[in-house]
Amino acid sequence: MAKHDPDLSLLFSALADPTRRSILTRLAQGPAKVTELADPTGLRLPTVMRHLSVLKTAGLIATTKDGRIRTCEIRPEALHPARTWLDQQRATWEARLDRLDAFVVNAMKERDQ
Repeated sequence: MAKHDPDLSLLFSALADPTRRSILTRLAQGPAKVTELADPTGLRLPTVMRHLSVLKTAGLIATTKDGRIRTCEIRPEALHPARTWLDQQRATWEARLDRLDAFVVNAMKERDQ
């Protein structure tokens, strides 16, 4: 059975939800107050707070509180494990496809002889 990185699973789980991805897209433009993040979603504040909690647990955002105002900012470095994993998968599949291509080319040459 393959080993699974629990942090990577947490990261992909957080990214699986479209609301959380839209929050991250907004935060890529700069820090934002929770109310600013909640407005475009149409969701109630407690629901948005749960989404933010998932993002924070995955390490994708950091929050600060100044009085009653909570501000969120993206932590793009948290995506590094996902990118590393995806790059490894890409390399594996490119190598497999290269071997398949070589096999097909060789088989075609043998057939033509």
